[in-house]
Amino acid sequence: MVEDPAPPLDADPDAEPAAGSAVPRLTPRHQQLIVTIYGLYGRSNGGALPVSVLISMLDDLGVESSGVRSSVSRLKRRGVLESVKQGGVAAYRLAPNLEDVFQEGDRRIFSPRRATAADRWLLIAFSVPESQRHLRHQLRSMLTRMGFGSVTPGLWIAPGNTYEDIRHQLERTGLMEYVEFFKAEHLTAEDVKDKVSRWWDLPALESLYAEFIERFAPVLERWESAGAPASGPDADRAAFADYVQLLTQWRRLPYLDPGLPEEFLPPGWHGLTAERIFAELHRLLNGPARQHAERLLGATGSSATA
Repeated sequence: MVEDPAPPLDADPDAEPAAGSAVPRLTPRHQQLIVTIYGLYGRSNGGALPVSVLISMLDDLGVESSGVRSSVSRLKRRGVLESVKQGGVAAYRLAPNLEDVFQEGDRRIFSPRRATAADRWLLIAFSVPESQRHLRHQLRSMLTRMGFGSVTPGLWIAPGNTYEDIRHQLERTGLMEYVEFFKAEHLTAEDVKDKVSRWWDLPALESLYAEFIERFAPVLERWESAGAPASGPDADRAAFADYVQLLTQWRRLPYLDPGLPEEFLPPGWHGLTAERIFAELHRLLNGPARQHAERLLGATGSSATA
């Protein structure tokens, strides 16, 4: 899946930054819900979803058909979706060149990684000619969205295991020629934990995690109190609605969070609690939600061939 080119695309370009921070607020919009749905269900359906199915899925999330159509139009203009015919039915599919972006998002979202204190750091130094200052801003924005901290304006840092992801991102955007990579160890006597708090805006990220917990801790409590999710169309539809909202709000966090070692995080770091909530809701809701999506797709396929 993606973060937003879109769960998984890059960080959502329409998201509002937190006050005084480059970290965007988690305020899901219709386009983000659509990207989540394609990341979860469109790719296993040949990359395409019939318009009627997409409208039905968004209706389950409380989005009117007019909102779906306007959001789809925006995603088409952004190069995320394309119009196609599927079995004689009007449909939209993901742009084929985004598949590697979604695969990267799958790794970030469903295979979380957290570095250890013994791991080396990845350093990125970049130099952009004055005549291309706009690329400097693009690089800084990208590095922030990918969870890098800033040591100095031209030197950025992240755990060493982020190298492949950022390299692929730079290659996609044609910015590799301005960047140099280094693996490093921190050798000065000062406490690394203190330095980490300067390199990253941890309070802003902590606020996003707190927002996620406030929204989804009650959802987890509701599903756990009900025991094993009830089977049947109504229960599957409810799981689908909660699961798509969960993924939409969660999928940007694994990009913004660099996966710092627990030893370097503030006491009671909300990110660890949020990770547990996401993992448990994913376990409970993924199956029933997919059953609901497949039921909608099956009904459309039957009507198209009738």
